[in-house]
Amino acid sequence: MIKKILYIFLIILLVAIGAVGVVAYSFLGKTFDIDEDAYLYIYPEDDLEQVNAKLTELAHPTSPLSFTTLTKIVKKGNSIKTGRYKITPDMNMLTLIRNICNHHQDPLNIVVPSTRTVNDLVGKISSKLMVDSVTLMQLINDSIYCASLGYTKDNIPALFIPNTYEVYWDTDAEHLLKRMKKENDAFWNKERRAKAKALGMTPEEVVTLASIVDAETSYNPEKTRVAGLYLNRLATGMPLQSDPTVIYALGDFSIRRVLHDHLQVESPYNTYKNQGLPPGPIRIASIAAIDAVLNHETHDYLYMCAKEDFSGSHNFATNFKEHTENAKRYSKELNKRGIRR
Repeated sequence: MIKKILYIFLIILLVAIGAVGVVAYSFLGKTFDIDEDAYLYIYPEDDLEQVNAKLTELAHPTSPLSFTTLTKIVKKGNSIKTGRYKITPDMNMLTLIRNICNHHQDPLNIVVPSTRTVNDLVGKISSKLMVDSVTLMQLINDSIYCASLGYTKDNIPALFIPNTYEVYWDTDAEHLLKRMKKENDAFWNKERRAKAKALGMTPEEVVTLASIVDAETSYNPEKTRVAGLYLNRLATGMPLQSDPTVIYALGDFSIRRVLHDHLQVESPYNTYKNQGLPPGPIRIASIAAIDAVLNHETHDYLYMCAKEDFSGSHNFATNFKEHTENAKRYSKELNKRGIRR
């Protein structure tokens, strides 16, 4: 008799558990009312209710229970993780909850561009990631932290190699910089390091020169020639006398015509007053410019001047007399166009 009662009780229990499972799945197994993929962004300060509000507005869950209730049902209420989570039209609530609680994010591609300043770069990166721009700049300006990566505050811009990288949206500042260091090490392979060594330069010095090449010309086919010119100057002991370094020293990027007064600025970046390379890059150098330095054109040019047709290319000269004639034509066109500064 007791065995019969226990048997009946067991059957009832199993039926009850099964019923609960069916009901739970009917809620958790519901998909979302969307026609295309959507992305849910969860910040550190978001709680269950805030995530539920975002999810409701974004993906219109078809389950009659809220995200908040369902996460508590599956006992994950205190385990939501920051991140960028992909929601597909055929995904159900249970899958989404599991992804969030297990921190299974969808990575995204960010572009590290060849920007004029590190501030510009940080602004562009922080607009795409959860990373705090203030914290990122603090690390970049921290000489001790820069040293831990093998850089100084001056040459830390050489850390960033413009490219597209797959990262997680909630990557923090320190992890991002360590990732950039890893990518930089991969970029500077044996071949590139051997070419830099043949020039008698460190990778950071190559990037510094490349940044000047980038600032001098945006015309990629001309970069190897410009690089060769500055290498000739370094080899002969001539000052680089690069106008973009003066503009960088002044911090006024609106200047279109460098004048005599501009050349008087006291700065280690003023290559009219200081011989050799400046302390670090004057912009985030492009891969094209870096490789242009490593694979520079061999020639005898020592001077260059923008062409008077404003095409973006340059006239090159081997002697100062020829350069003076080129400069006169360009100066005349500047005056004609009313460009005084």
